[in-house]
Amino acid sequence: MRSIRFKAAAAAVLLTGSLAACGDAGSDDSGGREVEAEENAADQFEEGTRMRELAEAGKITVGVKFDQPGLGFKGANDDLPSGFDIEIAKLLVADLGIDPNQADIYVETISDNREPFLENDRVDLVLASYSITDERRELVGQTGPYMVTGQQVLVPTDSDVESIEDLKGQEVCSAEGSTSLKNVTAAGAVGVPADTYSVCAEQVVDGSVPAMSTDGSILLGLAAQYEGELKVVGDEFSEERIGVGYSKDHPEMCQWINDVLTESFEDGSWAEAFELTLGPSGAETPEPPALDECAA
Repeated sequence: MRSIRFKAAAAAVLLTGSLAACGDAGSDDSGGREVEAEENAADQFEEGTRMRELAEAGKITVGVKFDQPGLGFKGANDDLPSGFDIEIAKLLVADLGIDPNQADIYVETISDNREPFLENDRVDLVLASYSITDERRELVGQTGPYMVTGQQVLVPTDSDVESIEDLKGQEVCSAEGSTSLKNVTAAGAVGVPADTYSVCAEQVVDGSVPAMSTDGSILLGLAAQYEGELKVVGDEFSEERIGVGYSKDHPEMCQWINDVLTESFEDGSWAEAFELTLGPSGAETPEPPALDECAA
């Protein structure tokens, strides 16, 4: 598998995304790729499949993050969320013949409610920096990955902490229900749950906790938001395979999702989405990751 790694160069990208979101406040332009809905989409799916139902209904709901610049972000005055997760979601929505530029398609999910939202049919898909794990696959369907990243640490700029190794026995914040929180505990720190990563960042800034930890790509965006107050330190100490979530009641969605992702890898739309959301700093566009196979 080839990994997508977001190192220091991504900081400028994510900062750009954050500032762009502020600058676009109130604009109808999400700044994303122009993605047109497929015509007669329902005809390409077999009767009885969830894809056929969604295509015929012309309606779908996708769970995304609203607080992660560059990945899934929505400012108070933005009409649509933006980021790499959103661009991938748009490809899936459009393949069903549904216009992906409808605000009511996208519902905010936090780390702790992604499985319940899928299990209770609150959303049809989740694209929310959603790490693929065996534990989650016991509850919901997951396929991909469409991105691979790794976990690092965010601390105050005047902190002496250089890595997760320096935080053993100390409190480290991460989002409730996230794999990041489990990784922190496994590394010997005391995991402190919060509703969102933004809350964790606020706690690091006000001194409530000495550090927070999650995917490096997310931390770089938060460090950019708190420029001069926070910094990302340490090597990646986990591998996070970011995929698409769907209900286990509809296993046929796995191959459909993989087919759309494969097409995006081959026709260049995946690379365009990366370049638009995470590439403007000059970061080299990586090769797409290998997809997991769906059960027969």
